Amino acid sequence: MDHFVEDENFFPGIQRPTEGNRTPEKEPGFHITPDRREWFRHVLARTEAAGLTAFAGDGQATVQYLTKRQGSRHFTGFAHAATGSVQDAREQLLGIQFVGTDHVFRLNRTRVEAFSGVAEDLFRHLEGGRVERYRREVYARRDAWPLDTWDSRWRGPVSVNPDGSVLAMRVLTS
Repeated sequence: MDHFVEDENFFPGIQRPTEGNRTPEKEPGFHITPDRREWFRHVLARTEAAGLTAFAGDGQATVQYLTKRQGSRHFTGFAHAATGSVQDAREQLLGIQFVGTDHVFRLNRTRVEAFSGVAEDLFRHLEGGRVERYRREVYARRDAWPLDTWDSRWRGPVSVNPDGSVLAMRVLTS
């Protein structure tokens, strides 16, 4: 999973088995045949890694996981602060250190801060292109993530997902 995945061009269509000497029309959809399963598994793992690094606001870490067709060019070059998020925030939530990005916005005239990120140690694996190590460690923690949904130090709700990502929100009083 740690190496780049090549773009492949598979034409859509599910081929049903032949009936006698007649080959039926292809059905709409995609069929991942046994010879393509490893490639597809690779694509899914790297796409998940891209989603997590983008969620944490790190376009540079994201681009390494996407093929050209998946939009890697959208994460390269100049990014204006208003059009993207930047992995520039660290928060300790429910006793876990996370890295990610935060945004302040108004919700019914109330100022709210939202933080999105990934557990820092897991993120460092993704940032370094170590998808296999990330997958092993996140799997080992599958039953260890906190079940709490409120962090009194953060003063707001926190949602930690099994993939190591977090979303936390709080009302800003000043």
